[in-house]
Amino acid sequence: MISRRDFLQVSMAASAMVGASGFGNWARLAAQQRLSQDQLLEFDTFGNISLIHVTDIHGQLKPIYFREPSVNLGVGENKGHVPHVTGADFRKVYGIADGSPSAYALTYNDFSALAKAYGRVGGMDRVATIINAIRADRPDALLLDGGDTWHGSYTCHHTQGQDMVNVMNALKPDAMTFHWEFTLGSDRVNEIVENLPFAALGQNIFDAEWDEPAELFKPYKFFERGGANVAVIGQAFPYMPIANPGWMFPEYSFGIRDEHMQAMVDEVRAAGADVVVVLSHNGFDVDKKMAGKVQGIDVILSGHTHDALPEPVLAGKTHIIASGSNGKFVSRVDLDVRDGQLMGLRHKLIPVFSDVIAPDPAVAQLIEAERAPFKAQLEEVIGQTDTLLYRRGNFNGTWDDLICDALLSEREADIAMSPGVRWGPSLVPGDDITREDIWNVTSMSYGEAYRSEMTGEFIKVILEDVADNIFNPDPYYQQGGDMVRIGGMGYRIDITKPQGERISEMSLLKTGEAIDPAKSYVVAGWASVNEGTEGPMIWDVVEDHIRKLGTVTLDPNNSVQVAGA
Repeated sequence: MISRRDFLQVSMAASAMVGASGFGNWARLAAQQRLSQDQLLEFDTFGNISLIHVTDIHGQLKPIYFREPSVNLGVGENKGHVPHVTGADFRKVYGIADGSPSAYALTYNDFSALAKAYGRVGGMDRVATIINAIRADRPDALLLDGGDTWHGSYTCHHTQGQDMVNVMNALKPDAMTFHWEFTLGSDRVNEIVENLPFAALGQNIFDAEWDEPAELFKPYKFFERGGANVAVIGQAFPYMPIANPGWMFPEYSFGIRDEHMQAMVDEVRAAGADVVVVLSHNGFDVDKKMAGKVQGIDVILSGHTHDALPEPVLAGKTHIIASGSNGKFVSRVDLDVRDGQLMGLRHKLIPVFSDVIAPDPAVAQLIEAERAPFKAQLEEVIGQTDTLLYRRGNFNGTWDDLICDALLSEREADIAMSPGVRWGPSLVPGDDITREDIWNVTSMSYGEAYRSEMTGEFIKVILEDVADNIFNPDPYYQQGGDMVRIGGMGYRIDITKPQGERISEMSLLKTGEAIDPAKSYVVAGWASVNEGTEGPMIWDVVEDHIRKLGTVTLDPNNSVQVAGA
C-alpha cells in the first residue's frame, strides 16, 4: 500500500550509475546530468485524491543549503524509532545508498562534499514547479500548508510577513495552520487572515476570554475531490503562550485539545466526510500520541519538528506524513477513497534540488520583486566561513556556537544562551556570510539580546526546564525544538532522569571551575519571552562579531556530555 520505491528509486538509480564509491568524482554538472526533473517528479498516479503538503518554510524564498541533524534523540516509547534515527542508521532503515541524492537530502554525513555535488535545495519558484506538475496530473489536488511560513528571514521581518503571504497566495493553497505566524502579533495576524483567499484552520485556536473556538480560525473545511468528501482539520501549535511570548497574542489560547479534536472528527464524519486529514503543527511525537487517542483520523500531515521521512508512519489506522522544512521537500500523497473510507495510500517525498528543478517563471519574478527593495542589504558580505554552519542537533549546532560566541564577546558575558530553534539554513566552508544569512538564523519579532546576572542555581533551573520540554517521555509535555544552546559553560545531561535531575557537572569553561549555585554570573542571551526585554538586536550583535573575525573558524564543541542516549 505504501511504496518506498517512489522516493528511493532516484537514489538507487543514481548509485548504480556512479558505482559503489558513492559520490566519488561527481561534480555539480554530473549531478545535473544524472538526476533529472522527470525522475524527481515521477509518480504512479493512484486513487482519486491527491494531497500536496509543504510545511515549516520559515520565510525561505530562495534556494539554500540545509543539513539534517546528526543527533535527534527519542525518549520513552519513541527511543530508536523514526524520526529519532539519523545518519547511517537512517540510511539503513530506508535502504539509502551512501552518497546518493537521498543521502544528501535526508542525512548529514559528508554534507559539505555532497552539497558541492548536488547544490542547493528549495526555492519557492522550484516548489511552484513541483506543485504545478502535480496539478497537471491531478488538477484538483489539495495544497496544504502546515504553518511556520510567515517567519524567518530579513524580508519577512521587514514586510511583517507580506512577502511570504504574496508568494504563497500565488501558489494557491487550499488551507493552512499556524505557529510562528502569531509572533507577528495578533493584530497583524488577524489582518492577514481576514484577507486570505484560502482557509485558515485551527480547531485548537480558542478565544482566551471565553474559552470558545476563535471565530476567525475555522476548525475544518470540506473539499469535494474525486467524487469523495475530504475534511481537513487544522491543528495549530499547541504551546504558543509557553514557547513564544503570550503577550503578543493575548486574546488567543491553544493547547492540544484532544477532546475537541475528537468532537471535530465525529462532526465531520457525521456530516459526510469520506476521509479525514489533519493539517498539524503539533510535532511528530505529539501527532503519534494524538493518533492513538483520537479515533477516525486517516492522515496527519505533520509539522513543527522539521522531520523529513520518505515513508509514512502508521500509528494505529492513521498515516503520519513528515515533509521536512525550509522549502527543502514537497510531499505528494495519493489516496484511494471509496465507499466512505480510505482504501489505500501512496506517498512520495520529493526533494527540491534547485539545480535540477526548473524555476516557475511567474513565481521567480514575484520573488525577485519582493526582494528588490532590500537587495543591497541582503547581499552585503559581512565575512566568510571556513566552518560548516548548521543549526540542527539536540544540543548544539555551529550556527548557535557562533551566536553564543558573539554574545560572549560583544556583551562581555560569562555565559551565553541561544534558543534551540530548528529553523535556519546552512552554509558550507568557503561561503561568504551575507546579512541575509545572519537574519536567516536570527530573524524574529523579539530578538533583543539581553544581559543580566543569574545565579548558578537559576541557570540549572533553566536547563532542567528546557530539558524536560524535550526529553519528557510523555510527548504531550514536549514542546519541540532542541536544548538551549550554551556558550562559556559545560555540563552533563542524562536524558533518562526525571525533571530536576538531568543536569549535573556544570562548569565555567574559561576557568574550569564548577558553577557555584550561590554565585551570580553575567549571562547574555536573546529571544526572551518576557515583555519589555532590553538590549541590541541579536542580528546586529552577530554581524558586529563576524565583521571583527573576518573569517569564521569554529573548533568542535564538546562542552555537553550526554548520557542515556
